[in-house]
Amino acid sequence: MDASTRKLRLMVYSSIMASLMAVGAYIAIPVGPVPIVLQNLFVMLAALLLGGRWGLISVCVYLLAGAVGLPVFAGGTGGLGKFVGPTGGYLIGFAIAAWLIGTISEKGRGNIFIDAAAMLIGTMVIYAIGVCWLKVVTDMSFAKAFSVGALPFLLGDVIKIVAAASIARALRPMIAERLMVPRTT
Repeated sequence: MDASTRKLRLMVYSSIMASLMAVGAYIAIPVGPVPIVLQNLFVMLAALLLGGRWGLISVCVYLLAGAVGLPVFAGGTGGLGKFVGPTGGYLIGFAIAAWLIGTISEKGRGNIFIDAAAMLIGTMVIYAIGVCWLKVVTDMSFAKAFSVGALPFLLGDVIKIVAAASIARALRPMIAERLMVPRTT
């Protein structure tokens, strides 16, 4: 397989992950201004499976689809307004987290503990940006923004981290096999 075929496959995988993020947004449980969703599970998976660069690209494809109005955000919504609403910080946090998780994971070469640490760091970044943005947009105190924008999701995110690590461990060998580029000597 040549480099252009590998790049095409990475584009396809990135598109699939962006689609899964959209599906994850439809699985939403409203619990206040920030719903419980599975988007972040697929953000983490994209990063673990595709690495920092292509994980970021997949999140950017997802965010671009939502920005142009496709109903890919929580509750089947879309549009630029979502970026300035209560959940805008979380959306931006997804992109940064995907790059961080993927970059750290690549350096860890599949070590499950490094992957878990990468996802924990990525989740903290999502919360840091998301909660701060929620505070600004809603004029809540920081404590209130944290209590509605992070606290209800912590246990679920630990479960998502465990699930993402397990899924990535199972899928990585298959994806790596399909992305192999033989060395020329």
